[in-house]
Amino acid sequence: MGVVRENWRIFLLIVVLLGSVFALFSPTVGEGGTEAPGVASSGATNLQYGLQLSGGTRIRAPLVGVTATEVEYGGTETPQVERDVAGQLGDVSVADVIVRPTSQTGGTVEVTADGVTPEQLGSALDAAGYSYAETRDGVTEQTRAQTVDILADKINEAGLSGGTVQQIQTPTGENFILIEVPDANRQRVVDLVNQRGNVRVDAYYPSDDGYEQTTVLERDDFQSIGNAQQGGEGQLPNVPVVVREDVAPRFQQQMVQTGVAGQGGSRCSYSASPNSTDACLLLIVDGQVVNSFGMSPGLAANMQSGDWAQDPRFILQTQNFSESRQVAINLRAGALPAQLDIGPDGEGTSSFIAPSQGQQFRTDSLLTGIIAVFAVAGVVFLRYGEIEVALPMIVTALSEVVILLGFAAGIGYPLDLSVIAGFIAVIGTGVDDLIIIADEVMAQGDVNSRRVFQSRFKKAFWVIGAAAATTIIAMSPLAVLSLGDLQGFAIFTILGVVVGVLLTRPAYGDILRALLTRDD
Repeated sequence: MGVVRENWRIFLLIVVLLGSVFALFSPTVGEGGTEAPGVASSGATNLQYGLQLSGGTRIRAPLVGVTATEVEYGGTETPQVERDVAGQLGDVSVADVIVRPTSQTGGTVEVTADGVTPEQLGSALDAAGYSYAETRDGVTEQTRAQTVDILADKINEAGLSGGTVQQIQTPTGENFILIEVPDANRQRVVDLVNQRGNVRVDAYYPSDDGYEQTTVLERDDFQSIGNAQQGGEGQLPNVPVVVREDVAPRFQQQMVQTGVAGQGGSRCSYSASPNSTDACLLLIVDGQVVNSFGMSPGLAANMQSGDWAQDPRFILQTQNFSESRQVAINLRAGALPAQLDIGPDGEGTSSFIAPSQGQQFRTDSLLTGIIAVFAVAGVVFLRYGEIEVALPMIVTALSEVVILLGFAAGIGYPLDLSVIAGFIAVIGTGVDDLIIIADEVMAQGDVNSRRVFQSRFKKAFWVIGAAAATTIIAMSPLAVLSLGDLQGFAIFTILGVVVGVLLTRPAYGDILRALLTRDD
């Protein structure tokens, strides 16, 4: 027991190393769960790789929009304010104007249509009779948060497993949406996030003045949305939907009144002859008609009798399966309040890393780590020439990397190039500290007394502690702020310093004491 008590730091290091190895290789870690978002599993170990090391698509872009703050609109209802502002901006639709109350008499007004400037928004508010504090580029925090949630839902509904969506802010205060989807084609991801996803169903029917078009169902009117279906024999691809119970009677009545649910149903020929068709239902996505369809005699009869509202379900048909899947995604996730500015002239960027390139990055990272270890080992052996000093130093430094890898595997933190750089930095700073300990302990020749050793070790440890505190303070802002790749580097550098000060440096001190001293 005396040996364990005197060398408890060494035994603690061994226990932590065994725990890290278990986290790295045990099949029970993460068993029954799913991979962390935005990562791919490494296969042989429990490590997970980020986009840079697994391949995939990354999009970084701001949201299109301008905002007016502290807009005073008195007792005017927010829908009326949206209509007033949209009316003053010409081609801007009401759907592109968002009013967010911040008090009983005012709030912010956002316009998310492309091409609208802050000056134009200010002029529109002046013309509508609303006072405001200022107009600026960009949208509000609420709009950004709502966009992140909807995009995450769209990615999940599209079956792109592992995708992540988050807000990031640059040091100059610019806000961006960062989207990362592993193992996904760039164009597919761009098409998915570029679509606003505003889905509605309109009734198109003949009237005394020709044809009229009225919106009869919007996204919030659906109680449930089924998965896209290929369609059976003689049936187009479709999405089964269930209308909300409180909406069903109104919708049923509109179908009868417009003639969509007429006697014997309706046959729609909107795509071929919109001016001579029976009444139709139009499926509209982002202002574009993606399909038109009539109503079968059986369904029309149920609506005329009023029975349909007791079980309000039907199908939305499309021309192909990809359109059905997109309709299902948009209905489930909802419409984006603003678009990402990733066009040819936009501020956003998109990139694609092929899986083979990610594999090459992993290989290069491993080679770089091995080279760093051999380089450090060579310098240490040249410096001391004593195996009992240099070998424990190398083993202790490498143990920090194993512990950090085990920590990353245990919590499912995705490894990317910045984290690998943090590991290499940990090796360098760790060996620096161990060299400080060895130099201080051996500065005045051989150490025979444990009391002398302990005095010199404490002096060296104060220097190491001060350096560690400086590193932690310097890296903390990078670890806290959303600065992309720099965050992972800072987090693992700080973790490496903490592990070193609390665990590996004291353990190395015990190893040196056991090797270099011979009395109490």
